[in-house]
Amino acid sequence: MNTDKEFLYKELTGEIIEASYNVHNGLGCGLLEKIYENSLAWEIELRKRKVSSQREFRVIYRNKEVGVYYADLVIEDKVIVEIKSVEKIDNVHRAQLLNYLMNFWVKGWVDYKFCQT
Repeated sequence: MNTDKEFLYKELTGEIIEASYNVHNGLGCGLLEKIYENSLAWEIELRKRKVSSQREFRVIYRNKEVGVYYADLVIEDKVIVEIKSVEKIDNVHRAQLLNYLMNFWVKGWVDYKFCQT
């Protein structure tokens, strides 16, 4: 089975995960999410990738704007990175990301937690 075709943006998400490990190893756990967000954005920029922090996505319901979602990071206009400084990723976090994928037309995501039990 060829797993290369199973993942969209496999190379890009691999770079993001590697960058996340670098930040985690450098800073450890227990800091505010914003610190990890800024550090990860910088780590990815060092790899010559386009990074948008706190990118705004309008939420539309029945042809009316009802709110705004701010993505922690958007890499190369393809992958949302949602930063969590939590003990574990829960189903509510996964549901949140799936909702982003369905509503904002971004085709990939990386959900990285910056803390380990």
